[in-house]
Amino acid sequence: MRAASSTRVTGAGNGLEMTTRQLPLRLPHRPQMTRADFLVGTANAAALALIEAWPAWPASTVVLTGPGGAGKSHLVEIWRARSGASIIAAGDLGERPLDELLGASAVAVENIHVRTYPEAALFHLLNLAKERGTTLLLTTRVAVSDLNIGLPDLASRLKSAQPVALGAPDDTLLRTVLVKLFADRQLSVEPELVEYILKRTERSLEAANALVDSLDREALAAGAPISRRLIAAALADLGTGQSRGEEDGENPGENSPLG
Repeated sequence: MRAASSTRVTGAGNGLEMTTRQLPLRLPHRPQMTRADFLVGTANAAALALIEAWPAWPASTVVLTGPGGAGKSHLVEIWRARSGASIIAAGDLGERPLDELLGASAVAVENIHVRTYPEAALFHLLNLAKERGTTLLLTTRVAVSDLNIGLPDLASRLKSAQPVALGAPDDTLLRTVLVKLFADRQLSVEPELVEYILKRTERSLEAANALVDSLDREALAAGAPISRRLIAAALADLGTGQSRGEEDGENPGENSPLG
């Protein structure tokens, strides 16, 4: 069960008025991270090809760059399944012995764009990995040239790593991702509504994830299917797309065949 009802009784003259609202019971959503679940498009094909080429990499260290929600963690998990890699967040580098990390033949360090990780520990990891022939996969939301690194030797080592980037999704990939995100949450959405979203949403996978999550919550709370009105409201609340009300001469109101 995903929702419960809450009944409120209020006085209205000499009578009673009862209103019922759905209370959402949020069940944890766990995205699937297997290779079969990775949706491929022009934006991520090169990155996936490099991951799948392991261990025949052109360099022992690869830096994977892409915006939030672009699929970096998914690619790391695909690589882990393929290589048996240890995975650690950059911010946790000082809390785990490097020898323990390097017990595997490969290591992934996620989010090296954060400003709070110990740079000396990452530099030491790069040196030890080179000595022991361990391959490294580093992820970041910004290009290496834009990282605010205080340790010159670390900056130099990162610039010499093999770069691979995730780009902005095209319509085909974004459409496929939206359909999968709705299906993962067991939400039934008409194809026309997916096209409606494509014309109005920000062109990023992070925005698609945020929108579907918002629609899941709002549809559950309202106890109603996803409609144009709900989508327009969610886009406005998230600060993307056009504002509520009339859009492109269309009225997203309740009389619309799509909601």
